[in-house]
Amino acid sequence: MSNSPELLAALATVHDPELRRPITELGMVESAVLSQGTATVKILLTIAGCPMRSTIQDEATAALQAVAGVHQVNVNLGVMDPQQRADLRESLASRRTPFSDPSSLTRVIAVASGKGGVGKSSITANLACQLASQGLKVGLIDADVHGFSIPSLMGISQNPTRVDDMILPPVAHGVKVISIGMFLDSNQPVIWRGPMLHRALEQFLSDVYFGDLDYLFLDLPPGTGDMAISVSQLLPNSELLVVTTPQSTATEVAERAGTIALQTDQKVIGVVENMSFLQLPDGTRMEVFGSGGGAKLSDSLSQQLDYPVQLLTQIPLEESVRVGSDEGRPVVLSSPQSPAAFALRELAGKLDQRPRGLAGRSLPMSF
Repeated sequence: MSNSPELLAALATVHDPELRRPITELGMVESAVLSQGTATVKILLTIAGCPMRSTIQDEATAALQAVAGVHQVNVNLGVMDPQQRADLRESLASRRTPFSDPSSLTRVIAVASGKGGVGKSSITANLACQLASQGLKVGLIDADVHGFSIPSLMGISQNPTRVDDMILPPVAHGVKVISIGMFLDSNQPVIWRGPMLHRALEQFLSDVYFGDLDYLFLDLPPGTGDMAISVSQLLPNSELLVVTTPQSTATEVAERAGTIALQTDQKVIGVVENMSFLQLPDGTRMEVFGSGGGAKLSDSLSQQLDYPVQLLTQIPLEESVRVGSDEGRPVVLSSPQSPAAFALRELAGKLDQRPRGLAGRSLPMSF
C-alpha cells in the first residue's frame, strides 16, 4: 500500500529535536499508511538509543491525530541501517555552514575577558538565548575547555548524539550547544596543552552538525592563551566582544584580551561592563566594584585599534542572574522583567543591528 500524502504532510511538521529539520526531509519516515481511519506509521531513528525517541513519537502521534478522517494512530519506531545513516550524513554535510568561509552568512562572535569571574559565560549564554527567542538560529561553543560552565548555565544534562562520526549537539532554549563537559563522565579536570585545545575546537567546528546558523557564539577562556589564538586561526571572520567589570584591575587585563585583535586581525565589536552597580531598596546605587572601568576600556581600545569600540551596555549586579544560572535558565528567560535582563536584551539588540543578507557578498557562479 502506498504512503498517504495527508499523513506525510502532517509528519512534515514534525522536526527532529536535534537536527531541527522535518523528519520527512531526513528520510526518517519509512512508511505512512492510512486505512479505514487508522494511521500506521514507521519512523526510523538515527541510532537505537536516540535520547529523543519519546519526543519524536509523541509529536508524530499528535500531528497524525489532527489529520481529518484519522481515528486511530499507530507510530512504530525503528532504526536506520548503515546505508541510511550514510545517506543522512551526506545530505547534512552538504548543508553544513563553513563558518570560516568569507561568504558565510553566520556571524561568529567570540566573547572574551582578561580575567575570570567577570560573568563572561553567563553573558554569552544569555545573549544566545535572547537571540534564539527572537527566532534566530543560534549555536554556542563552550571554548573554555579547562573551565567549562556552559552546560550548567544552559541546564543541559544530556550527552550529544553520535551518528557514526557526526555529532549532534543538544538543544537548550532553542540554542545548539557543544562543550567538552558533555563528553566527561564526571566533573573531572581537563589537563590538556595547546595542541589538544586546538584540536578540540577544530573538531567542534568540523564534526558537530550545527546546520545553518544566524549566530555562532564562542565562550572563550579568560586571557590571551592558546584557545584565543586558535579561534583567530580557525575562524578568521570572528569578532570579539570584551567583558569587564568596573574594577580597574579587571579593566587592565581586559585591555589585553581586546588588543590581541591587533595581532589576529579580528574586530572588537564592543565592550560590556558587568556587575556595574547594585540597586539598593531605597533606589540608590552601590558601586561594589568601583565605576568607570567599561568607559575607560572603551576609550583605550578605540585609541589602540584606531576605530570606535563602544561601551555597549552596563549590566547591574543582581541575584536573579545567579539564580537563573544555577537553575539552568538564563535570566533573560527566568526573570525577563529584571533590570539585568533588560540590559542583556538591549545588548542583544545592538549586536543584531547588522543586516544578514547577500548584499555586498560575492556569490559563486558556474556556467
